[in-house]
Amino acid sequence: MTDTTPNTGLQFRTDVEEDYGPVTDWATDFDLMDPDYVVHPEQRWTEQRNGGCPIAFTERRQRTWLPVRYEDLSAIAHDTDRFSSRDIVVVSPFEQPINDLLPVPPISSDPPVHTWARRLLLPAFGPTAIEQMTPITRGLANDLIDQHFSDGHGDAAADYARHIPVRIIAQMLGVPVEDEDQFTGWVVRTLQNGFQNIDGAMDALGEMTMYFMGAVAERRAMEPGTRPDDIITMLIEAETDEPISDQHLLGTCFLLLVAGIDTTWSNIGSALWHLATHPEDQQRLRDEPDLMPMAVEEFLRFYSPVTMARYVTEDTEFNGCPMQEGDKILMAFPAGNHDPELFEDADQFIIDRAKNRHFAFGSGIHRCLGSNLARMEIKVALEVFLQRIPTFELSDPDAVTWTGGQVRGPRCVPITF
Repeated sequence: MTDTTPNTGLQFRTDVEEDYGPVTDWATDFDLMDPDYVVHPEQRWTEQRNGGCPIAFTERRQRTWLPVRYEDLSAIAHDTDRFSSRDIVVVSPFEQPINDLLPVPPISSDPPVHTWARRLLLPAFGPTAIEQMTPITRGLANDLIDQHFSDGHGDAAADYARHIPVRIIAQMLGVPVEDEDQFTGWVVRTLQNGFQNIDGAMDALGEMTMYFMGAVAERRAMEPGTRPDDIITMLIEAETDEPISDQHLLGTCFLLLVAGIDTTWSNIGSALWHLATHPEDQQRLRDEPDLMPMAVEEFLRFYSPVTMARYVTEDTEFNGCPMQEGDKILMAFPAGNHDPELFEDADQFIIDRAKNRHFAFGSGIHRCLGSNLARMEIKVALEVFLQRIPTFELSDPDAVTWTGGQVRGPRCVPITF
């Protein structure tokens, strides 16, 4: 079912926003946006495994597969020939793969483009860059607490978690931190609400395009050596075999902004929700601060926020599943992180878990290049919060809200202390 917009030539799906009704059989009719799945996805993953259906299937919106075993997800992630990154969006409004329309390299690229596109960005997320951003992150966390948590209550998600990653990635890109609300709005309209409001998502993409076109033009108008030391300048001045196209440059800016905000926002928020609802873990981190690195890894495993997609390039069979060219596979890395075949007591949060080979940051060639930045932001955000805020708990558990789909995390976590 398609609708071709004359002005753009883009073919939009007309079934993305349809109301398909409740799920009757998760093995053959799953729904990533099901309210119960958004809040308690681990229950569905367990049902799949115990029911002998480790790879579910649906024709809601389009033909889509959902593997939940760590081994299956890892195998698909490493098979870039059959399972392409041309379409990474879990529910896309387009008939065409997203990389054919709005490429966001390197995450939507396959080799060989992926190889050099990723290499360009590595210096911006290396140890030196993380070291430079650490005190900035700590200062930001303290400022947020001063602003929002002075009277015994606040929202750990809306007043704290959501601000840290957007301000950090804005500084790294070299765009004004004062535009934070605009950046966050784009994330909400594309990743969080894009499934239900395609027009809003398209408007947001257009606004981002104009915004970054302006930032790129501003730097190009400056003499080399006078440009700011930021990621946009680094990309403009990068030496490559062929000039980087504007489409590639803008797409990379989109990716870094959007991916740099929602994922870490979600994980910091999930960690603070966990500590508010598990006083024994909160107290243990207060008593044993040296546990923080292990705790961060367990927060990443247990509350992994990101589900990506892969595009089936040819009719093929994978572990008995007859996949067709054009099908989607939802790379539910969070499900793999709850696989009892790999993790002992997989559905239990163990704050000092020693063996923790999670793939919250993905697997294969697309493993998140910003993983060390995210780890630093999560660690610093939790350390400062526990140092500055006395023992806290939820002030209204019923007010907690979660978002699901591409990125899962809490958006309202009201606390009192």
